[in-house]
Amino acid sequence: MLIGTILQGKGTEVATVRPDATVTELLAILSGNNIGAVVVSEDGSSISGIVSERDVVRRLHDRGPGVLDEAVSSIMTTEVRTCPTDADVDDLRQTMTTHRIRHVPVVDSGRLAGIVSIGDVVKSSIEALETEKAHLVDYLQR
Repeated sequence: MLIGTILQGKGTEVATVRPDATVTELLAILSGNNIGAVVVSEDGSSISGIVSERDVVRRLHDRGPGVLDEAVSSIMTTEVRTCPTDADVDDLRQTMTTHRIRHVPVVDSGRLAGIVSIGDVVKSSIEALETEKAHLVDYLQR
């Protein structure tokens, strides 16, 4: 299965935040959209970084509550792993597991095209296994 197939099912909408937004503004986006990570972008289509709930918690622990007034750029991850829409789900699952990444932005022609989470990847793998099981059961019952 390809990443583009996952995006067809879940949609291509991606929550973004500007690098100069405050961490408090970021938290409102995370909470309001019930998501765990946001792509940091100047224009909604380029990728400057990514920031997750985990990043916020770690910086709160390290720096204290003053971090809430800091810019998102001060806590974001700048080395963002991305994947194209034609990436294989199994390959991305391995990358996410190896590098302990929970969210990967999807790019198409250099522009943000979606985002997949480890939950999306696991769900697609389970669906593929269920389909394979159904085919095998059907084959055996003939």
